[in-house]
Amino acid sequence: MSHSLDDIVIEPAKSHFRGRVWVFGDDISTDLMQPGFTPHGLSLEARAKYCMRANRPGWSEQVKSGDILIGGRNFGCGSNRPAALNLKMLGLGCMVAESVFSVHFRNCVNFAFPAMSCPGVSKLFAEGDVADVDFETGLVMNVTTGKSLQGRALPRFLMDIMAAGGSLAMLRRDGYIK
Repeated sequence: MSHSLDDIVIEPAKSHFRGRVWVFGDDISTDLMQPGFTPHGLSLEARAKYCMRANRPGWSEQVKSGDILIGGRNFGCGSNRPAALNLKMLGLGCMVAESVFSVHFRNCVNFAFPAMSCPGVSKLFAEGDVADVDFETGLVMNVTTGKSLQGRALPRFLMDIMAAGGSLAMLRRDGYIK
């Protein structure tokens, strides 16, 4: 069981995803994704089970590996909690939102959890639809309806960080930290 960020190994991120969609609205804060009351001493996997409990009780238990989170505007606003790690530990493949709060976006990159802004995306999907998301081209497609939107493709250097398993893994790999 992993208890701290220093001893975890994060699975490298892919650049292309296809999965079932979960839809969230605007202004979802990191406090909802990583509540302050989460008991200390739990493994990272166990902590992730508290994700979104305040606004969607039972949701974390329904998430399947490879599912995709679709969010509204200002997704990940609030504190600087590393909530992106909870999304990754739940098994979500990636996240696409109308807009992603800057600190949360950087934490997504740090923890190799692909996140992209795509204006209009929350109206493109209904919960349970199947999404196909390509982070290198920025194309977001609703496989269920056949409709698509162009999101903001991630730059190569960010894709490289996530493919390495996040910032810490890249720094270890390149010899900057042990």
